[in-house]
Amino acid sequence: MTRRPVIGLTLDSEAPGGYSKYPWYALRENYCAAVLQAGGLPVLLPHEPEAAEVYLDGLDGLVVTGGAFDVDPVHFGAEERHATVTTKDRRTAFEIALTRAALARDLPILGICGGQQLLNVVLGGTLIQHIPDEVPGALAHEQPNPRDEPGHGVAVMPGTMLHRICGTEALQVNSAHHQAAKDLGPGVTVNALAPDGVIEGIEFAARRFCLGVQWHPEYALSAGDEAIFGAFVEAAADGG
Repeated sequence: MTRRPVIGLTLDSEAPGGYSKYPWYALRENYCAAVLQAGGLPVLLPHEPEAAEVYLDGLDGLVVTGGAFDVDPVHFGAEERHATVTTKDRRTAFEIALTRAALARDLPILGICGGQQLLNVVLGGTLIQHIPDEVPGALAHEQPNPRDEPGHGVAVMPGTMLHRICGTEALQVNSAHHQAAKDLGPGVTVNALAPDGVIEGIEFAARRFCLGVQWHPEYALSAGDEAIFGAFVEAAADGG
C-alpha cells in the first residue's frame, strides 16, 4: 500500500466543564474525514509551542483549523481591541510557532476559517476585528442556517491557485466567522471574495502550497471543497 502523507491538524482547547471536569482538546470529526478521504493520514497536535519543530519532523502537511476564538490583536500591531474579541493564548502561540516553522520548511499549509486569519497574520497582515462594525452592508458571515448548508457565494479570482484547484469562478460556501483578513502580508494574494467585499481566501505563491480559505471545506458542500483537500494532500505527498 502506498504510504499516506501524514497531515497534522491543530486542535481547539476548552476549559473545564461540559465533556470533562478538566481542560480538554476538541476537533470536529469531519476535519479528519476530509483528510482521510483525500488520501492523507490525520494526526492531532496538542498545544506545545516548544515542540513545533519536533512535530513538523513527522508531518508532510499542516492544517490550521478554526475555532470560536480570535487571534489577539497584539499580534498584528492593533492599538485597540474590539469588545467581541476572545482569545485562546496558548493555542495561538502554538499555531504561530507551528505555522512559522512550516513556512520555513516549505511544508504544505491549509488554513481554514480562523486558520486563514492566523496565516495572514503570520505572513505580516492584519485582521478586521468585527465585520459588522467595519464593513458597511456586510453579509451574515455568522450564518443563521446550519453549517452543512451554504451561507453565501464567493467569487474565485481567475489566475489563482484556488481557481486552478477548483476549476470555477464561483463557489457556494458556509460561513462561521466575525473576523476576516484586512491588510495582506507581503506576497499574499486574495483568491476569493464575498459579495460584500470581505476576503474569503488567500494564498502565498512563494511556497509550493500555502492556501487559506475563510469557509469550512471539510463539510464538502461542493466539488471545489473536496478539490481543496485533494490538492493539499497531493502536495503533501509530493514532498513526503
